Amino acid sequence: MRLLTFHSPAGLKLGIRTDRGIIDVEAARAALGTSLDNQQIPVTFEELCSGEAVDLQGLRQLEAAAQGKNGDWLLAEEHIQYGPSASRYGKIICVGLNYRRHAAESNMPVPESPVLFPKYANTLAGSGEEIPLPSNATQYDYEAELALVIGRRAHAVSEQQALDYVLGYCNGHDLSARDLQFRTSQWMLGKTVDKFLPIGPYLVTADEVGDPQKLSIQLWLNGEKRQDSSTADMIFSVPYIISYLSQYITLEPGDTIVTGTPEGVISGHPEYSWLKAGDEVTIEVGNLGRLTNVLR
Repeated sequence: MRLLTFHSPAGLKLGIRTDRGIIDVEAARAALGTSLDNQQIPVTFEELCSGEAVDLQGLRQLEAAAQGKNGDWLLAEEHIQYGPSASRYGKIICVGLNYRRHAAESNMPVPESPVLFPKYANTLAGSGEEIPLPSNATQYDYEAELALVIGRRAHAVSEQQALDYVLGYCNGHDLSARDLQFRTSQWMLGKTVDKFLPIGPYLVTADEVGDPQKLSIQLWLNGEKRQDSSTADMIFSVPYIISYLSQYITLEPGDTIVTGTPEGVISGHPEYSWLKAGDEVTIEVGNLGRLTNVLR
């Protein structure tokens, strides 16, 4: 299943992407709900992640009930404005220096433990949103990343069980202002500028993704491929990261983990120019769709 959020006059709404278009979950629930248990069908991403575990049964029933039917609840994808495929109320935990070749190009040692830093709800953006570049920094860099959303409360889980706690995966763009990031030993300021975590366009449920360590990860800047790697190059795997975090932090449904970027970033190539207004960045991880944003 491919879940997403999209903008409406009433705020962000939950959608399901199908081959025929986008199901507006709230509108479809109202139109088709006589044969459904409406109480089990969330209409926002926050409702979806509000309990101790995400239950997709109602959404799957709605998707099945919509097959072959038409109505105002079926939207043309090219006409929607995507929101972020993440909860504004969950934690956002990012992993730095998590690819071997990226650590090498950064002239930094391979870390012995995951390097962690936060992002916050102000950083979230959807595919297609313009990303403003503030004038008080200059060294803007891209980072293509695999992101995941937690679907069950996780505390002290084993590495072997960790993937059972994943709701789904999505493309993430960990934009960074390097001059702010390395102003001090703490990276936060350079990572938490408004809209510096576009994420989406979809959240693809874990059953459709398979092994998260077998995904291609690519980034294009203005049509030129700049990053081209695989999640197999991760230093700390997705299950290791989830297990490691859960030993110290209880992970809740809706929490987002952003798992690091491969080689090819601007800071690792002196011949590259920093990002500037007008640049278009596109990211594609595995079968998760394409995340595209223009900088302003």
